[in-house]
Amino acid sequence: MTRQFTHSEHVWQRFPRLAAASLIVEAVHHDVEVEDAVDGYLTAACERAAGMPESELAAIRAWRRAYAQMGLKPTQFRSAAESLLRRLRTHGELPRMHPLVDLCNAVSAAHAIPIAVLDLDRVDGDLTVGPATGVETYVTFSGEIEHPAAGEIVYADRAGYAHSRRWVTRQSGRSAIGPRTTRALIVAEAVHDSAEADVDRVLSALTEEIAAHWGTTPLHRRLSKGDPGIALDAGVAEHG
Repeated sequence: MTRQFTHSEHVWQRFPRLAAASLIVEAVHHDVEVEDAVDGYLTAACERAAGMPESELAAIRAWRRAYAQMGLKPTQFRSAAESLLRRLRTHGELPRMHPLVDLCNAVSAAHAIPIAVLDLDRVDGDLTVGPATGVETYVTFSGEIEHPAAGEIVYADRAGYAHSRRWVTRQSGRSAIGPRTTRALIVAEAVHDSAEADVDRVLSALTEEIAAHWGTTPLHRRLSKGDPGIALDAGVAEHG
């Protein structure tokens, strides 16, 4: 049976403005030069946020409201996009980890939209964005084990691994992209008023950049309440 990535009905009902897009990338490798593209997106991010705190950007404000709705303090638990923008403002750059991650982080900062990047070979079975049961296992990047509280929105797989904490705050070290990664799932999510149009722009940018740099056109799809899933094991077309 084909594995699926989906958002649960609970998430769609609770956050009706959610717009999401996903890409499946095959033939991932780290011997790719993306510095020029990354620099361009980071320049755009700095220009977009110039003269205002990250919290004033519409996409970030909306995630702060969503976190408050989930009972979390928005200034304590920030979306990954807000954290990237804060890091960029403070340090003038973002850490380099893997070309695919670096590219996605730069696009995320430029659009103020969280983008998750997961190693598909480290995901067991279906992957669902929804409320935790309280028994899931989350592995930090340093290897420590955490257990999300019941009701916390996470990316959870069939084996009970949580691949994110507090929805789009931070990813898991278990499915982090690394030198051995060959297949990846990318997910962009937004909850602001113009989320659909902005997520479409992110989807288009990532599809074009991946085709240009990795020579493969990813399977890509906009997700919705009526069409919430994407097959995780579908093939992709080679870029000509």
